Amino acid sequence: MTSVLNRQPDTMPQSAAMPSPFPPIEDYAFLSNCHTGALVATDGSVDWLCVPSFDSPSVFGSLLDRQAGNFRFGPYGVDHPVNRHYEPGTLVMRTTYRTPTGWVVVRDALTVYPRTEPDEVTKHTRPPTDEDADHMLVRTIECIEGRVEVEVICEPIFDYGRAPAQWEFAEGGSHLADATGGGVTIRMASDIALGIEGERLRGRHVLNIGESAFCALSWAKGLRTPADVTEATARLDATAHWWRTWLAVARIPDHRWREMLQRSALTVKGLTYMPTGATVAAATTSLPETPGGERNWDYRYTWMRDSTFTLQALHWLNLDWEADEFMQFIADLEPSEDGSLQIMYGIDGRRDLSESTLDDLTGYAGARPVRVGNGAYDQKQNDVFGAVLDSILLHTQRSQRLPRRLWPVVQSQAERATAVWREPDQGIWEARGEPQHYVSSKLMSWVAMDRAAKLAALRGSPDLAVTWQATAEEIRADILEHGVSPAGVFRQHYHTDALDASTLLAALFGFLPATDERLHKTVNAIADNLTENGFVLRYRTEETDDGMSGKEGTFLICSFWLVSGLAIVGEAQRARDLMEKLLKVASPLGLYAEEFDTETGRHLGNFPQAFSHLALIEAAARIILTERIQELS
Repeated sequence: MTSVLNRQPDTMPQSAAMPSPFPPIEDYAFLSNCHTGALVATDGSVDWLCVPSFDSPSVFGSLLDRQAGNFRFGPYGVDHPVNRHYEPGTLVMRTTYRTPTGWVVVRDALTVYPRTEPDEVTKHTRPPTDEDADHMLVRTIECIEGRVEVEVICEPIFDYGRAPAQWEFAEGGSHLADATGGGVTIRMASDIALGIEGERLRGRHVLNIGESAFCALSWAKGLRTPADVTEATARLDATAHWWRTWLAVARIPDHRWREMLQRSALTVKGLTYMPTGATVAAATTSLPETPGGERNWDYRYTWMRDSTFTLQALHWLNLDWEADEFMQFIADLEPSEDGSLQIMYGIDGRRDLSESTLDDLTGYAGARPVRVGNGAYDQKQNDVFGAVLDSILLHTQRSQRLPRRLWPVVQSQAERATAVWREPDQGIWEARGEPQHYVSSKLMSWVAMDRAAKLAALRGSPDLAVTWQATAEEIRADILEHGVSPAGVFRQHYHTDALDASTLLAALFGFLPATDERLHKTVNAIADNLTENGFVLRYRTEETDDGMSGKEGTFLICSFWLVSGLAIVGEAQRARDLMEKLLKVASPLGLYAEEFDTETGRHLGNFPQAFSHLALIEAAARIILTERIQELS
């Protein structure tokens, strides 16, 4: 029976901190091999893993339903670690537990290893690298004091919790077992003796001081696995070395924010799909933007609007290889029938991302529906042209050449922007209400034509440069006539005076000089009137027809955009203060979801979110650059 004291009125919104069997989103660790990602809870349970790719059906789905499969490796009967951190410069997790009888350390990673043969698990369209994913989740445990009983519990439920595993022992007897379901087979290997209990695999073993054990889950070719704990440790060490070697190339300034910049760089890299060069928006689907609500989306795809922010961050960090890989992915994409690029694509470049719901899953803390696919993929969003062309210009200026295969993309996107910029669309936030003349879409249309003109000039096409720049100036005049309120502040769209954080793009993309009064007023209006406890909302849901119900949390990308906007208009100290505030609300492992609930201090939305980390890098870069210039003056 529910206690009267615990019963809440039906009309009371669900709190993000409501007692729940679901761990807080920000407590998860993120693992990646740049093919797929895993989320690991503090108790050592892998609650989310899709194989072989980010957007494959889940094998472990407890993130979205506590009965949808998980994989725990850790001390028996102890769920709360005393310490948990990434090994510095890596996405290898190290977790220390204290038990009544001793201490153990667990290491976890989706491993990367020297490549000895072509990858037949995932198709590569980019050049193979010397090291690549070996399609394993490797875990070791070492007793560092006393004696500790450890356990392995592996209960995969394939196809998003719809296909329970059928287990059978392989040739390794009780140390090697295969699970099959939903047309997928995975193999568990361990030096701990395992037993099949219905749909799960289980093992228990006592470790004394100095002793170690391992378990590894494989979906590799031939289901290969480590032979023993020595090989398992070697794969973990090789993975840590690979991450550190990669990070060593990145240009990370010696600054008080260095660690957060490194963690954001590692996270963005971890969200890249190495076979094609694409970047997923997040590793998950359907983590709620509103606690218990319906604002639940699948973010395991690549958005064109992310492209310019991705290129800015990668080039600023000196990660030119990754930037080029992403540009080649864009060049490979198939446009729509009218010649424009879609707003998003699958990480393999596919166009059809039809959305469906998984009605058998409870959703994270009751947030339903759980969605697979994203119905916004065929929406009309005019900001896509500017994002693509700005990214091509950034890349061209960095490399000092415009790749031949990208010029047709420039032409087609400029032509489509010219044709449609006057029309309403769904806007940057993919509103599911009526199309509007969103100011951010007009701003990005201006970006499209301004960057197209610059690219034409670089290519040696002066007539096109003049034509396209004239269109850019026509768009600018239209925005300044219709997109600015009587108070001198940029509107959300032409038929409202409501604020929208996306108008901060006017500052970020140089639409007006930094000294322009309208830019100052817009940045300050958002800082003063579109925030909760200093954190920025996308817009006020009660003022916006977005086709959904429920309130949202503050959007972390918008808050980082405000940092950049404040820095651009000369509010340096206010920018630094907000940046410090944002850095303090990172997860314990330095990660960010999409949103932040200022009332509870909890993260909301899909996790980890590439957009949040990309915006962090840009905001930090603007402040650091300002500080360095001041040092020289």
